[in-house]
Amino acid sequence: MAGRSLFAGVELGGTKSIAVLAAGRDILERQVVATTTPDATLGALATTLERWTREHPIAGLGIASFGPIQLDAAADDHGHMLATPKPGWSHAPVAPVLTRAFPGPWALDTDVNGAALAEYDWGAGKGCRSLWYLTLGTGVGGGLVVDGRAVHGAMHPEIGHLKLRRAPGDTFAGACPFHGDCVEGLISGPALAGLFEGDPAKVGDDDPRWDHVAHTLAELVGVLLLTTSADRVLIGGGIAIARRQLLPRVRAKVLERLESYLPFVTPSSVDRIIAAPALGADAGPLGAVALAIRAAERTP
Repeated sequence: MAGRSLFAGVELGGTKSIAVLAAGRDILERQVVATTTPDATLGALATTLERWTREHPIAGLGIASFGPIQLDAAADDHGHMLATPKPGWSHAPVAPVLTRAFPGPWALDTDVNGAALAEYDWGAGKGCRSLWYLTLGTGVGGGLVVDGRAVHGAMHPEIGHLKLRRAPGDTFAGACPFHGDCVEGLISGPALAGLFEGDPAKVGDDDPRWDHVAHTLAELVGVLLLTTSADRVLIGGGIAIARRQLLPRVRAKVLERLESYLPFVTPSSVDRIIAAPALGADAGPLGAVALAIRAAERTP
């Protein structure tokens, strides 16, 4: 590790959380903890970060968290979770706990914005000007990067709570406690458990209900392409990684729904535009590292 700047990152996920110590994109150490209560989860991650801080000179810390989370540095609750469907996590002090013993620069963003930055820097987004990273897991989220910067506004994108056209014959009520049959309410992990009335991992790819999932995902991708004209949409997360058959179905449905309206989305380009992340399951933790590197670069 001599001569290489070290960075620490935390990917806070809905089911598990990962702390990493890295030199660039090379992960040197990794600590995985279950995401249970805020006190237990954040406390375990903070203990790991404090140990690394004692043992190494760390140039920057990045926190890539599930949301919604307060990203406005001027807000009194900066770094705190906002109202979230995850039980017990609303208003949890994510950044205050994780940065309590870190003396250097740090940055906070959503897990999907972090993953989008990692794919932009090192993965399937290299060479793109703009890209979306979508994650299908405990929740459904999306991060947009344009010219190397994650897009923020009043907060961060919450594309998982869009309500879009339902598939014909899809009568599932949805599982989102806020919006019922929004995208997250239809195709997140808890939603799929409701749709399939059990563990979706035990359901075969030929089950017709997967076509409803592909329809919802294609509706979402089509909306993102129409509204942002992104160069690429990467579909990651545990569900997408486990169900590779979804990606070709989504591509076909996007082509069908757009009906040649977008000249850059064609049968010959759609495989490149709608793709899997190149970094796989490491897109999330490397997203935290990408945030840490940017935090260090912004500090004189």
